[in-house]
Amino acid sequence: MVLAAGFLVLFIGGGARFAIGLTLRPMVEEFAWDRSQVGMAVAVFQAISATILYVAGTLADRMSLRLLLGGGLVLSGVAIGLMSLVSAPWHAVVLYGVFFAIGNGVASVSPVGVMVTRAFPGRTGLANAAAFSGMTVGQLVMIAVLAAVLVTIGWRSVFVWLGVAYLLLVPFVLAAIPGGTDAKFRAAMPAPSGMSVAMAARTRQFWLLLLVLAVCGFGDFFVTTHVVAFAQDRGISALLAGNLLALMGLTGLLGVILAGYWSDRTGPLWPTALCFATRAGAFALVMFDQSPLSVAIFALVFGTTFLITAPLTVIFVRDSFGTRNLGALTGLITMVHHACGGIGAYIGASIFDATGGYQIAFVIMLATSAIALVLTLLLRGPREAI
Repeated sequence: MVLAAGFLVLFIGGGARFAIGLTLRPMVEEFAWDRSQVGMAVAVFQAISATILYVAGTLADRMSLRLLLGGGLVLSGVAIGLMSLVSAPWHAVVLYGVFFAIGNGVASVSPVGVMVTRAFPGRTGLANAAAFSGMTVGQLVMIAVLAAVLVTIGWRSVFVWLGVAYLLLVPFVLAAIPGGTDAKFRAAMPAPSGMSVAMAARTRQFWLLLLVLAVCGFGDFFVTTHVVAFAQDRGISALLAGNLLALMGLTGLLGVILAGYWSDRTGPLWPTALCFATRAGAFALVMFDQSPLSVAIFALVFGTTFLITAPLTVIFVRDSFGTRNLGALTGLITMVHHACGGIGAYIGASIFDATGGYQIAFVIMLATSAIALVLTLLLRGPREAI
């Protein structure tokens, strides 16, 4: 039940977060906006949800996960549903960038990671990968459905149905995580030990992790925000481009499960290194060939790396800094990941508005992926890190 609750929270969030990329082009065409105006809403979303991830992670170490996740789902559902009524860029900034960001940050990876790690201390990598795969499955299923809704009854209906989905999930989550669950988990686990946030911040390992996850987020949200519009720019139909984003969820599911299984046996370093090497190859391909086939290959290959670092971050933190402040440290690192994601989404939009294409952005993404690969190889194993 805990895995099911975590999976479904991230399943709905996985579809809802990326709906803005699905609706980007029809929104700007209807209102004659610049892409950077919607990109600003995404950037604000990333900055606020990033901050809330740290707050939610800290709260997950101290309060009821049932209350935390339930409240986040309600706020997310109301905010994303009201996106169907926007008529000015600032509406999107307030609803998606602020209120949905708060709800999505609360009902997100930090509390779910803490919940699952408490429940499965022996197979943390695979269990977190299974729960976090909800984001990729949600991207696959929900984006495919919402793409059909988009072309059939318009982009506003996409946000209406997302709001309904969030609110329908609330009763299940409240039932699946009884009020006494947190106490039972804590009683079953050994007494937590490890570093405080301040102590961890004085280590080389912490800053390397922060930089690696910053680069990861920078690339993640650049691609998910712009891949549908980019595919349409290169001659792919709106429905097929939307389904391409959905299929990235399928390849992402394979990547995240394999990485979780691998990390339980060898640790999280090598799956993370392979993630960035794969990304560098994908960006190199699309820099030199932007035919529809290459765009599709780029999206699906990049999709295998998307979300790999989400469960691996929990493992890195646990192995390097202990479990006493697992939520706070995971939330802090994920906060940086999402903040840099907002920068990536906005920079991509700004480059497109200035140049009419994404070529410069692809060069930047290739270079930063190569840098992240080098930084990952500098990370230490658990015995060396502590």
